[in-house]
This record gives sequence, structure tokens and C-alpha cells, in this order.
Amino acid sequence: MKRLLTLLLLVCLGTLHAQEWQESYASALDRANTTDKPIVLVFSGSDWCAPCIRLKKKILDSEEFKVYATENYVLYNADFPRKKQNQLPEDKSGVNKTLAEKYNPKGYFPLVVVLDKNESVLGETGFNPRLTPEKYISLLNKFIK
Repeated sequence: MKRLLTLLLLVCLGTLHAQEWQESYASALDRANTTDKPIVLVFSGSDWCAPCIRLKKKILDSEEFKVYATENYVLYNADFPRKKQNQLPEDKSGVNKTLAEKYNPKGYFPLVVVLDKNESVLGETGFNPRLTPEKYISLLNKFIK
């Protein structure tokens, strides 16, 4: 019984600090408008792009980024997986392609674009393996201020 309660407590605490990646770009845009937070739009190839995988592992999945992002950003991942088992639903794939045409026409991966609530580009960056999560947050914040 104690193990069950401990496990339940850990799950609840984990969800409190989990960053919230929006399921759709429309929900990300809506959330940005209601919270007045910038959108961090990440273009990635989750199952084929090595720098994308390293960005996720080193920066986006770090505890520092998760905690900060929860309070300060609206997150959306425009993913372009290649493996058949990882394919996105057609509607989400279509939205991601439209976003790429508008914000990533050269097809850079990974590309992180910071947008304001009006969808204006504030800045963009990629992955630099020398940056820590704290320095990456600082870089993103330079675009906002």
C-alpha cells in the first residue's frame, strides 16, 4: 500500500513539473493569446535527425528547461518523422507542413522559432551542443525582450 501511495505521489508531482507540449498548433496559438506567452515552435525529425534528438535529450528534456518552459513558454513541436510506425495523423502532418512553408522554408532541422502571440517571428536558433539548458533559455529569452 505504501508503495502504491508513493508511486501515485511521484506521478502527481511529475505532472506538475512536466512541460506542456500542445497537441495542436491551434491550441498553442490559443494558449499564447490567453496567457500572453511566446510560442516556442520546434521543427524536428524525431526519428531520423541526430541533432534534433540531441536537442531534445540535452535541452528540451532537461529539468531546468521543463520547469522554466512551463511558466514562460507555450510549446509546439512540428515533427516530421520518417519511419512508418511514427507517422503523424494527416491533419497534424498537414499543419506541420504549412508551418514549415511559413517559418522553415529552407528545411533546417532542428529549427527553434520563437513567435509572439500574433505569430510574428521574434527569433530563431538551432542546436548548439556547447550550450547548457540555462544558456539555451537565455538565448530564447533574448528574442523575447
